[in-house]
Amino acid sequence: MVVSREFHASDAGLEVLKAGGNAVDAAVAVGFALAVTHPAAGNIGGGGFMLVRMADGRTSFIDFRERAPASASHDMYLDAAGKPTEDSTIGYRASGVPGTVRGLEYAWKRFGGRPWASLVQPAVELAAKGFPLSYEQAESLRASAKSLGSFADSKRIFLRDGSYYQPGDTLAQPDLARTLERIERLGAADFYQGETARLLAKDMKQHGGLITEADLFGYTVMERQPLTGRYRGYDIVTSPPPSSGGIGILQMLGVLDGTGYQKGGAGSAEAVHYMAEAMRRFFADRAQCLGDPDFVKVPISSLLDPAYLARLRASIGSERATPSSEVHAAPVPGKESNETTHYSIADAAGNVALVTYTLNAWYGSKVTATGLGFLLNDEMDDFAAKPGVPNMFGLVQGEANAIAPRKTPLSSMTPTIVLKDGKPFLALGSPGGPTIINTVLEVMVNVLDFGMNVQDAVNWPRFHHQWLPDVLTMEPGYSPDTVALLEGRGYTIHRSRSLGDCAAIQWEDGWLEGAADPRSEAAARGY
Repeated sequence: MVVSREFHASDAGLEVLKAGGNAVDAAVAVGFALAVTHPAAGNIGGGGFMLVRMADGRTSFIDFRERAPASASHDMYLDAAGKPTEDSTIGYRASGVPGTVRGLEYAWKRFGGRPWASLVQPAVELAAKGFPLSYEQAESLRASAKSLGSFADSKRIFLRDGSYYQPGDTLAQPDLARTLERIERLGAADFYQGETARLLAKDMKQHGGLITEADLFGYTVMERQPLTGRYRGYDIVTSPPPSSGGIGILQMLGVLDGTGYQKGGAGSAEAVHYMAEAMRRFFADRAQCLGDPDFVKVPISSLLDPAYLARLRASIGSERATPSSEVHAAPVPGKESNETTHYSIADAAGNVALVTYTLNAWYGSKVTATGLGFLLNDEMDDFAAKPGVPNMFGLVQGEANAIAPRKTPLSSMTPTIVLKDGKPFLALGSPGGPTIINTVLEVMVNVLDFGMNVQDAVNWPRFHHQWLPDVLTMEPGYSPDTVALLEGRGYTIHRSRSLGDCAAIQWEDGWLEGAADPRSEAAARGY
């Protein structure tokens, strides 16, 4: 089963599985294909995470997140008055060192089995021959015309120099095809120390960017131990720092356990209230305590300590929303855009590979590397440009996530696997910036606590609270009575058309069920 944001990519992964590849082989193929067919977030110019659980029980969290260049500095995005500038969100200076190509190769070397070239070839073909754009893809490019049009290669490739693509038109990307063909032949070495590295560094230097050949050559993938926890008889395998998501999932589940929140039923004011209060408390801790574990001490054990979870649980009033001004981070030492993508893969042998990767903003920094055909990330905006000041998404982040050379920005990406009796039961993840964590939480409890099948769990309307700003954001689908009851408890309700884009797989009675999110053009493919 392959569930991804775009059907050409899902098909590429499925063909790898049919040819005898495992879940990780398929994950490599899907990752490269999405770099062609979902340029807004699929990428070779960004980075992300892969969570792997092999059928023999081995687990791994592969961190190929972007890293700050060596010349990055604490206050690099502040103007003379100490105010954050837009340099962290658009243009060459916004990009961290990409990790996707090396990360996919690393995962393949550790766990894959098919020939490398066979995994990259589908992407080469899609880029060279092109693929027909859907209505949503054509409209997305047109909607981004102002920002993409500021950069020559982005304007030429994605906007046809202003003549705009229409639905059904073929998007061919010959520059990207040539780059991918070198990666197909030479592997990640081309991207990090070959012709692609040389051309990218040259382009950066000519346009005031920070990434050098030395930064690319020095990029390393970090293999980390997944976080694990237990909830109502299920084992949870999830994302460790520099993801904030796994800690969030385990903390919020720990707070909810014992409240009886589920008795009101899915979508009830009682259930939403307790979940929103758990969300609020975690995001306060996230702001203060979380960052790159290679640079700061992340107090995982303190944040997940049963005594601390009990104190958080006890601080939730049954009939009153707690104002965020009254919620403070844990007394221990210690922004992300919506435009990410996630895919989930399970093979017939029981291996599972989950990937969440990103350019950060929609189309990243809006820069397409000259002559190389791929968009660059604006991941430097995921750092706290000015600790304690809300970023453009309203997230407050602390000194633990301040900019430093070669540091990894904090992420909300949360690929997660749920085990039942030691076997995979549910695998899922989502894009959505800070809403990722709450999307994963809600789909999980819809299955585990409210008894939904996985497609209903993904379809169910969502909500989101992130401490600051002190608002409860809700999708359409909740009854007016529920909304009125929540407002009566003190919540300020904001409406959102869509939260997250979950790609999930459930194992049930020997069957695999793939759930593609109806909020997007996602596709589940299985055999």
